[in-house]
Amino acid sequence: MNELVRILCAVVFFSSTVHADAPNIKVVGSSTVYPFTTVVAERFGKEYGFPTPIVESTGTGGGMKLFCAGYGMQDPSVTNASRAIKEKEKTLCEKNGVSWIELTVGNDGIAFANSVQGPVMDISKEQLWQAMAELGPKPAKWSDIDPSLPDQKINVMIPPPTSGTRDAWNSLVMEEGCPKEIKDKHGKKACSNMREDGAMIEAGENDTLLIQKLVADPKYFAIFGYSYLDSSRDKIKAMKIEGKEISLESIQDYSYPIARPLFIYIKKEHFELVPGLEKFMNTYVSKKAMGKRGYLMDLGLVPLDDDTYKEMVKRTKTK
Repeated sequence: MNELVRILCAVVFFSSTVHADAPNIKVVGSSTVYPFTTVVAERFGKEYGFPTPIVESTGTGGGMKLFCAGYGMQDPSVTNASRAIKEKEKTLCEKNGVSWIELTVGNDGIAFANSVQGPVMDISKEQLWQAMAELGPKPAKWSDIDPSLPDQKINVMIPPPTSGTRDAWNSLVMEEGCPKEIKDKHGKKACSNMREDGAMIEAGENDTLLIQKLVADPKYFAIFGYSYLDSSRDKIKAMKIEGKEISLESIQDYSYPIARPLFIYIKKEHFELVPGLEKFMNTYVSKKAMGKRGYLMDLGLVPLDDDTYKEMVKRTKTK
């Protein structure tokens, strides 16, 4: 009996040592998805004995570049993304022998927000384009676009070009709000060029710092994901977009005009190289995390519909 106890203890010790000495799973990418993945990583580390994954906020574009660079142990196993992988990123991944599983982890809405002390607006995509576009009229004040808008100088803090939120904003607002004659003359991509006269202020990937800046100066507006708005409603508020308020319900049914899916990409080549990666993937898509009553919903992630959720679970079984 004592010999059996000794063997069992040795097995437990060996197992825990293997996990403790295992390399950390490395995650890069979107600042919007960052808080959700961080919580999954922390729970994964506590519950399963593997080292807690290292999660870095590099922006979606920066994350894709790192993710697609290769499949060595120094390369990240996962990248967060607030928009789908682009064709040029797919080409880079394929060139470097990287394959992936794409998982939609939830939905998000992009908020156009300011301080609770600032003005209130109900604004259209066309009006936002006029305010922000390099090829637009470059009005000095919001009221120059429409008298119903605030008599206030236009100042908007925008995400950097590496941001998936910037990509999504360009696609869902700048391109859709762009007049047909501009698209015909300059091409759809040119519609996304931002003003360079000081009205648009390029901010970093730190959305928490962005909220602090809004609080400090009610004249400014900023663009970021719903979860940051939801956790700071005592400090900031979102504008209506084309009459629609941003909410869990309006994001899930996509009636909010700037709703979008959020993703993680998992490197297939690392399943055999990085201990715990498959378990981490399954932890992320579990009902406990991503389900309609999952802990990620408490952080502001908008859950997937049932069919999409089932499809994501199915994808994890075909690695």
